[in-house]
Amino acid sequence: MLQNRASINNGKEGRAIETERLITRILQGEQEAFRELVNLYSQHVFHTAYSVLRDTKEAEDASQEVFVQVFKALPQYRSEGFKTWITRITLNKSIDIKRKLARRASEEQGDLNDALERIPSRDKDTLSILIHQEKKQHLREKVQNLPDNHREVITAFYLEEKNYEQIASELGVTVKTVESKLYRARQWIRKSWKEEEWR
Repeated sequence: MLQNRASINNGKEGRAIETERLITRILQGEQEAFRELVNLYSQHVFHTAYSVLRDTKEAEDASQEVFVQVFKALPQYRSEGFKTWITRITLNKSIDIKRKLARRASEEQGDLNDALERIPSRDKDTLSILIHQEKKQHLREKVQNLPDNHREVITAFYLEEKNYEQIASELGVTVKTVESKLYRARQWIRKSWKEEEWR
């Protein structure tokens, strides 16, 4: 049992010594030494990031950002225990990323809510159009049964949505005549159709 503890401690000390040597070589400009440092701590950094983010892809991205930051900050490192130092950097970076993800998710949810709030009004418009079209189709069928002198002016005004001037021009009559024709046609409809059929 004591022998196992001793070997663990020796392992930790061995890694710490190796780390310090690597840092010295990195600061002297050896790029290969930095690759060795990454290999030595990549698993620890990933597991630390994953413990915060709980997402493999995000933890991998965080790990890359951590090593970029470590490379930039290494000249300020003061032999304070490299594993503790890199763990602190990893936790801070992971918490930052988690906050950004939460903020983005909140914004996206807000956008979705806005979109959902706008949908009913669009649906309502669509529904109004459908009802209008259905009523128009129903009216078209009813108009076919009107006397000829009424059918022409009702079709032009209500179904084709032409104004008095257009109808007068097409029929070769005055606007006043169109008004009279429409008035008589409406009167005939009021007397002949049930109220719900012409409203």
